[in-house]
Order: sequence, then structure tokens, then C-alpha cells
Amino acid sequence: METSPAPWISALRHSHDRLQAAVESLDPGQLEQLSYASEWSIAQVLSHLGSQAEIFGLFLDAGLNGQDPPGPEAFAPIWDVWNAKNPQAQASDALRADQVTLERFESLDAGEQARLHLHMFGMELGTAELARMRLGEHALHTWDVAVALDPAATVAPDAVALLVDTLDQLAGRTAKPDGEQRKVRVATSDPDRQFTLETGEAVTLVASDNETVPELGLSELRLPAEAFVRLVYGRLDPAHTPPAEAAGVDLDELRPIFPGF
Repeated sequence: METSPAPWISALRHSHDRLQAAVESLDPGQLEQLSYASEWSIAQVLSHLGSQAEIFGLFLDAGLNGQDPPGPEAFAPIWDVWNAKNPQAQASDALRADQVTLERFESLDAGEQARLHLHMFGMELGTAELARMRLGEHALHTWDVAVALDPAATVAPDAVALLVDTLDQLAGRTAKPDGEQRKVRVATSDPDRQFTLETGEAVTLVASDNETVPELGLSELRLPAEAFVRLVYGRLDPAHTPPAEAAGVDLDELRPIFPGF
């Protein structure tokens, strides 16, 4: 995984710019249409990104000042304010809040980047890890909006190139085991990666060397990295699945294991 904060922050900038270009000209009716996240309108996705921008600002404050990160009791009042906004305000305010938090990431000097530290969600987080968390959320929710407007939309390539190397961690936290024993060699393209996915009472996803000789009889799945990212993030329904090759396993078996967020 890329440990320098710079690529993550750069990808966050691209994701913000992409989101702004997609939504800044939408009228109220368009903002109220459903996003890919079926329980949320486009405006509600933007509201979520805006509230989370504020929360990540609190994380930055805590990490830079040597304080404990805020807990759930600090989040509810922020969510209440955003939920009370009308769709147009949710959209415009979200872009502004996102810009503010993004500029804070971009303005961190080398000393601040090195100093920032948080113990949160059972993990030790520095600047790169905090930016990674924000990018995973931002890039996929940006896709939730973009694909509602253009069914051919994909997750941004620079985000995919970074997030594909973090899927093992996400799978460990969010996958839902179905008890069925499987061992699948996953090969992605753009970028090229190999993983071993095992399911059963637990779900593990382990990156493997591209030179690794596959086991005889191992199930195989080949697909673009962008699609694999969306699979693990719970966003690879049949209508938004590019051509993929599968042997010994069916994508329909894997989709319920990765419900996403």
C-alpha cells in the first residue's frame, strides 16, 4: 500500500473536482433523484460527504493536537444539521465543506504530516491512513452519484490504483461470511494484481505475488481492478459489471459476501 500521503491527497483532489463537475449544475429535481445508494438521493449522498468532511476536520484537529478522536456523540449533531438542509443546500454546502477539508489535507507541511497520529477504529492512523479512509469513502460515493447520471461511469482510475491495494483490510472489516468454503485466485487488470480470496466461517483476501503459480483446481476470477474494487465495496451488481472471466466460482455467489457500506 502507498504510505506517502501525497498520492492519496492528490486523488482526493481529483475526486472532489470530479464530484463538483458532476453536480454543480444539477437542478433540484435532479438532486432528488435516487443515487446508486438506493436509500439515498443524490442530495443525500452529498449531504453525507459534507457531514463526513466536517467529521474528518475534527479527526485532523485531534490528530495534530495529540488528542483522542471524537466519538459518536460528536457525530449525531453534525448529521442532524445536514439532514435538516434542503437538497440544494445539501449539495452546495457539501462541496464547500469538502473543499475546506481537502485544503486542510493539502496544506499540511512535512512536520504536520509526520506529527499527525490517531488511534481510531482499532487502528493506528497517520496522515496517509486518514487520507486513505477519506478517499475510499469519497471516491465510491462520488461513483454513487456519477453512475446515477451516467450508467457507464466508473470509479476514478487514480483512486482505483490506490484502493486496490487496501482491499484486504476492507474485506476483513466488512465482508459477511456465508459459511461456504471457497478458495479463489483473483487476477485484476489496470492495474495488474493477484489475490487469494477464501470464504467460509471467515473471509480473507490476501495479496499474492504475480509470479505465484496457482494451485491446481483453484477457482479463478479475472476482472478489471475497478470492478474488483466495486465488488469489495458492495457496488458490483449485474447491471454494472464489465466483462469478467470466472472458473469454478460465480460472481453471484460473491456479491452477497460484500454488502459494502
